[in-house]
Amino acid sequence: MQKKQQLCILGSTGSIGVSTLDVVARHPDRYGVFALTAHTQVAKLAEQCAQFLPQVVVVGTAQAADELAILLKEEHLPQIQILFGRDALCAVASASECDSVMAAIVGAAGLPASLAAAKAGKKVLLANKEALVMSGQLFIDAIKDSGATLLPIDSEHNAIFQCLPGNYNRHPGQHGIHKILLTASGGPFLNRDVNTLDDVTPEQAVAHPNWVMGRKISVDSATMMNKGLEVIEAHWLFATPAEQIEVVIHPQSVIHSMVSYTDGSVIAQMGNPDMRIPIAYGMAYPERIASGVAPLDLLKVASLNFIKPDFQRFPCLQLAYDALKEGKSAATILNASNEIAVQAFLDKRIGFRMINQVIEYTLCKVAATEAPDLESILACDAEARRVAGSMISS
Repeated sequence: MQKKQQLCILGSTGSIGVSTLDVVARHPDRYGVFALTAHTQVAKLAEQCAQFLPQVVVVGTAQAADELAILLKEEHLPQIQILFGRDALCAVASASECDSVMAAIVGAAGLPASLAAAKAGKKVLLANKEALVMSGQLFIDAIKDSGATLLPIDSEHNAIFQCLPGNYNRHPGQHGIHKILLTASGGPFLNRDVNTLDDVTPEQAVAHPNWVMGRKISVDSATMMNKGLEVIEAHWLFATPAEQIEVVIHPQSVIHSMVSYTDGSVIAQMGNPDMRIPIAYGMAYPERIASGVAPLDLLKVASLNFIKPDFQRFPCLQLAYDALKEGKSAATILNASNEIAVQAFLDKRIGFRMINQVIEYTLCKVAATEAPDLESILACDAEARRVAGSMISS
């Protein structure tokens, strides 16, 4: 009987975390849960603890830890250790009892723990694109130095990974790759009159036509900043320059991404739009296991469409390409200002079309510098958030 793979799920109450636990529940003989983490959704976390019986749980604050302790006592689960704070997240992500880490905390908050898992040589299932956007070379070096395994969970990068040769990362540049084609749904405003985008509400922006995602990621999809961040992530994951990464709008979200080769071949990965597919692939790699997702019915899909993105409609996508080409800490500034702007939009403090204006302003005001370690990256992140916040306030 094979030993169960012990998982640490960073962000277990979010959409990726919930989908990961769904796959775990389908394969109780293969997977156990060492640790679950959430910020403040203690009621949902307590329910997960009752079902999956982790050894440790981590929450964001002391208050959340106290609330969770009461709930776990009611569930007769006092044996589960409760920790809180950033250091605790890093501790469970690098613990010896843990084999694999699902890095699914949204935004910059997920970087320290994801990096800790990489440095500890874990199997890192990366669903937190901001980790690579912010720390690129630092993160990749940590993976190489520790001998960790890095498997992308974002549906697009997981698709690219499946379409590339198996030894690609050992010999990049030797496989006749012409271009990486990142597909994008186009979000909820693909066909809306550009002149009416100032009037978009948060409720409209989070109503994604194909995917079930959190509010922040849904807004990023509506602005296509999500795709811009994925371009930067693809650059680091697959050692590919910006010029060889092309975004293609594909409204059906059936082809999750493609790789074009110099012989004229294009290899695509297809499937229903459900994150359990890339999650199951990453968890079991190099095997394949049941994900709980129905097989794709091509006859039902009937047609597949492709559209070139309009940078006037989606200026955030252009800003992301510009940040990647500028290098240094530009991508960190981009990501931080976007997080501040999106939250301000969700809080109805700014309009939808001001999101890209806040980002552009911050990129102009904060100089991109070399950021070789976590401390300098986080300092740059904090400065960009301060500048973006001050613009919004004024």
